[in-house]
Amino acid sequence: MISYVTIGVNDVAKAKVFYDAVLGALGHRRVYETETWLGYTDALGNYMPRIWVCNPIDGNPATVGNGSMVGLHAKSPAEVDRFHAVGLAHGGANEGSPGRRTRYQPGYYI
Repeated sequence: MISYVTIGVNDVAKAKVFYDAVLGALGHRRVYETETWLGYTDALGNYMPRIWVCNPIDGNPATVGNGSMVGLHAKSPAEVDRFHAVGLAHGGANEGSPGRRTRYQPGYYI
């Protein structure tokens, strides 16, 4: 199980608009905010797993973590589709449309 995921960003205010929208599409909500940190949790308010969005702790600019991937649970293919559409509408890049990925396991939809 994931305890938390930290996503480094260079512009927390801009990231807030994006992550409020895309995580909101999965029922998550923002529960913590400072000038340099945002914290999100599930609709039930569970402490874990938590998603943190922040300026890098080492003070250097955030860069792409090539090969990094985090899977967030969705309740249905429709919720995956909605998450993807909201992400694109808020400036995300399409690296592959949602769909069945049976090469991973039967019924897998990402």
